[in-house]
Amino acid sequence: MSYKGIYKPSYPEKYIGDSKNIVYRSLWERKFMVYCDTNENIIKWSSEEIWVPYVSPLDNRVHRYFPDFFIKYKTSSGIIKESLIEIKPKRQVNGPDLTKKMTQKQMYEVKEYAKNQAKWKAAKEFCEDRRWDFQVLTEDNLGI
Repeated sequence: MSYKGIYKPSYPEKYIGDSKNIVYRSLWERKFMVYCDTNENIIKWSSEEIWVPYVSPLDNRVHRYFPDFFIKYKTSSGIIKESLIEIKPKRQVNGPDLTKKMTQKQMYEVKEYAKNQAKWKAAKEFCEDRRWDFQVLTEDNLGI
């Protein structure tokens, strides 16, 4: 089941962009939005406001990748850091099970995995250029 909606922040001044149009596409994304909004160590945050160019291995063309989140935060040692965050199910991060019979669904998963790997490689390089971090979080990281 897909969960989509508009998130209404308690602290709209922390949001970078239009705080009246924050869209979540999963309950995991919504949970992370609540965390960003209410955590006092998150200074600023945004959702799908930054794009990263990447070359898709499926068509060898440049596309735009919008990571789920940007956060500017203070670490426990007081250092200010910035990160791009992607929220994905663990099964999509680990890759498809290639021991199964190749079905249409399996082929789709293989293509999505390849595309995601290209996006994440581009995002890591994008972040390195800016001295940011890039992280892919799963349900394990979100405590679900």
